[in-house]
Amino acid sequence: MNLSDLTNQQWNELGISLLILVVAAVVGRWLISLILNQGVRRLVSRTETKLDDTIFKAIKGPLHLFIVILAIDIGIRRLDFLPENWDASLDDIFYVLYFVIGTYFLIRLISGILDWYGTTLADRDDLNLTEQMLPFIRRIVIILIALIAMVSLLQHFTDVSALLATLGVGSLAIALAAKSTLEDFFSGFLIMFDRPFLIGDRIGIMELDTWGDVIDIGLRSTRVRTRDNRSVVIPNSIIGRSLLVNYSRPDTQYRIQIEMGLAYGTDVEVARETIIKAVRTVEGVLPHRKVEALFLRFGETALIFRVRWWLESYYDTRRMFDKVNSAIYAALNEKEITIAPPSQVDTFHHLPEKTMNEISTLTTRLD
Repeated sequence: MNLSDLTNQQWNELGISLLILVVAAVVGRWLISLILNQGVRRLVSRTETKLDDTIFKAIKGPLHLFIVILAIDIGIRRLDFLPENWDASLDDIFYVLYFVIGTYFLIRLISGILDWYGTTLADRDDLNLTEQMLPFIRRIVIILIALIAMVSLLQHFTDVSALLATLGVGSLAIALAAKSTLEDFFSGFLIMFDRPFLIGDRIGIMELDTWGDVIDIGLRSTRVRTRDNRSVVIPNSIIGRSLLVNYSRPDTQYRIQIEMGLAYGTDVEVARETIIKAVRTVEGVLPHRKVEALFLRFGETALIFRVRWWLESYYDTRRMFDKVNSAIYAALNEKEITIAPPSQVDTFHHLPEKTMNEISTLTTRLD
């Protein structure tokens, strides 16, 4: 089509189409802002969350682009003097443009929701999900949306069955090769969403017989600082399948206990009263929590007591054992209550005659 061959009427039609585009580009942005700010916003102004603002911000840009592309589409379609062989090409072009705008809108909407969710969680607790997990999730989501959009576009123009089969085989191979890494990542997601512990909590992992303070929670591993100031890096998959004890929840108050044996003939009530008074005199034992001295059982050579008391924090357990043991020992000595020594059972097995003779000969030499 040669522009010099256009008639005045056709030039007028072309000018009207350009005017439609300019009006849509200039007035469309103002109209969208007016509708969102004055109309729709009033309908959701009573909501307490800021999710509405996030959605409005996400749809504002793509909606303006959609109006502009729609104006171009209308402006071109109304020009009846265009060659007929342009129709198929125009259909494909505008299909791609509308599809790209829809994909762009979906990416902006999901990114905005993730940002809102991360901000909400960051305000609610100590775990900074925005820095640790949400950027990674956003990249994964964008990649998945882009792949799905690309495959859908290709499907519009050609058959992509072979490509999908290749991608499926490749994805399976990657998943098998990175099985342990993927397991750590998925366990990291569950830890961050479920939040069985936070940074700063003291935890114990039964399977590893390891305990300490959580200093970092990552997507692949969690770092724990032990009591001797060593950093232990634990894969999240191990934490996910292990029995875990959180010593910081619901609070830091902690009960500890010891077992001890008193000699037979001891007055049980006098011993109980002496032990409880001794424990209560120790600084650090919570005065409003119960101190117990329980007579558990009759041992082979002693009366077995279990002594239990509460601390303000689990950080003082080792020092408290020393203080409480010292106080109990001094109090029992003052009351002349005998602490039974630990019992030891020696078991003799039948030995061959040759071995017995060698032992006898060695004993004679030592004598």
